[in-house]
Amino acid sequence: MLVIIIYIHFLGSKPKMKIKHTAKMEQCTHHNPRVQEEGSQSVSTAVQDKEITSSLVSPMQLPVFENQISKKKSNYKELQGSSPDVNLGRITKRRRKLLLKSSPLPLPITNTTLGLPSVLQKNKNLSRLYKIQEERKQLMREVCTKYKSSSKRTITPYHVARIFVEDKHKLLYCEVPKAGCSNWKRVLMVLNGLASSTKDIQHNTVHYGNHLKRLDSFDRKGISHRLDTYTKVLFVREPFERLVSAFRDKFEHPNSYYHPIFGKPIISKYRANASRAALRTGAGVTFKEFIQYLLDVHKPVGMDIHWDHVSRLCSPCLINYDFIGKFETMEEDANFVLHMIGAPKNLTFPSFKDRHSSEERTTIKITQQYFAQLAPVERQSAYDFYYMDYLIFNYSKPFNDLY
Repeated sequence: MLVIIIYIHFLGSKPKMKIKHTAKMEQCTHHNPRVQEEGSQSVSTAVQDKEITSSLVSPMQLPVFENQISKKKSNYKELQGSSPDVNLGRITKRRRKLLLKSSPLPLPITNTTLGLPSVLQKNKNLSRLYKIQEERKQLMREVCTKYKSSSKRTITPYHVARIFVEDKHKLLYCEVPKAGCSNWKRVLMVLNGLASSTKDIQHNTVHYGNHLKRLDSFDRKGISHRLDTYTKVLFVREPFERLVSAFRDKFEHPNSYYHPIFGKPIISKYRANASRAALRTGAGVTFKEFIQYLLDVHKPVGMDIHWDHVSRLCSPCLINYDFIGKFETMEEDANFVLHMIGAPKNLTFPSFKDRHSSEERTTIKITQQYFAQLAPVERQSAYDFYYMDYLIFNYSKPFNDLY
């Protein structure tokens, strides 16, 4: 119980955020400093919104651990504060160098600057995880401030539409598809008392049962109160690896939604001499065709949450998240969260794969094999597309030839 109270204390004061409640969800215009805005319609099972191009990257390296950042990587950290959005406009190689040179080096993080509670100092593992969290959050604030817009923005229901609510333990979880979201929803259902074990919950129950509350279902006061007082959690994944995972799941297996909705228009626009069967079913989209669609300013069909940017799905430059977890260290990060919110001791984060369980998980190695099918210019464009996600969450460039 003491650890829980201390955790609440060291999360720090959460600034109240002004919320503008509208009857209709507002369009989120999250900007990317490397690519220009596009106007194709975004397709999702829940909502259709305008698609705005962000930045994409290649998947050839493991992420940089926060406590082992090289001097070269520190250039990308030389940013300060936290801000709602970032400016549009393509950044040239020369301009990027000037931006990095003009940025001051961040202060080193120590126990003093962290204000590390004495109880956590006695537990080396908890102390280490706490420091990692402070470093991740500091970097996120610095990047957001570096690319902030001069105009102030307010949190609307749109910005919290992907955040799930667990009131008993005062937890807010922002859903990022292909970054452990299915198992996180299972955990939320157990915390809510809707199931006794994560193993008892089927995939369709998780995603289509509507058992979990979303933050945008509350009124303005309810949203504001929870953002101010609940623990806000976000889990991310190496952007290219997440992209390949989504492609394999949605296009390499039978799918009654993604093949007709996305596959048919993709094949129709990007495949020369497509067969009648392919045009009729939308099955058999290649990875190269998928990337052509992703990078096209005039997409034949809009974006989808499974490959949309985390920076737009969860608005990390607008919402002050208390915890930034990573798919690469999922078990450790997730169980740290559960420990700190006072979850039942017998509840641990599940590691099973419930879809295509016989198939190997998407790894960096597999991701490299997919991106090897692309030309260097396509990989660079993909990196540009997910650039902000790479920058905000401190993932290294997956290919040496990227700039």
